[in-house]
Amino acid sequence: MLRFPLTTINECCAATAALGLGGNIGDPALTMALALKALNERGDCAVFAVSGLYRTPPWGKLDQADFFNCCALVKTTLPPAQLLDACLGLERSMKRVRKERWGPRTLDIDILLYDDQVVAEPHLSVPHPRMLERAFVLQPLADIAAEWIVSGKSVAQWLEGVETTDITQVNAKADWWKKADT
Repeated sequence: MLRFPLTTINECCAATAALGLGGNIGDPALTMALALKALNERGDCAVFAVSGLYRTPPWGKLDQADFFNCCALVKTTLPPAQLLDACLGLERSMKRVRKERWGPRTLDIDILLYDDQVVAEPHLSVPHPRMLERAFVLQPLADIAAEWIVSGKSVAQWLEGVETTDITQVNAKADWWKKADT
């Protein structure tokens, strides 16, 4: 796993957040790369690890195109609710339209984990409430945080309990997002 140097924030004052990114409209890989670059350019966030890029079947609503997914680890001085606001702002800037639950989208960014905090707010739950049943989250998250303990087990252990046969890694390089044509 390739980790990137932190250049924008003071690591000692920052929390580590795990983000899940995905999309299936337009060029989702490019959209995710642009979102990661924008997040990394903020003064309050620094992307320091990104998983490989995966092609995954739709989940929840099956009559749509396959998704592309990845996960990222971010150092941030933002509290969870403000990090969510930043992620939602990135989604909007990438033309995300929320029409139907689990429907097609240009970009989706979920806060999966935030240090070892548990957050239960009306619009934010951390750990993400469905992450442990979703291979499209666990597979890329295991690339960069296999030993992170969630609900008593490591991400790698949770991954062993989900079906991954329909998930295909399309780019194993951790810096794929930095090299995306913009």
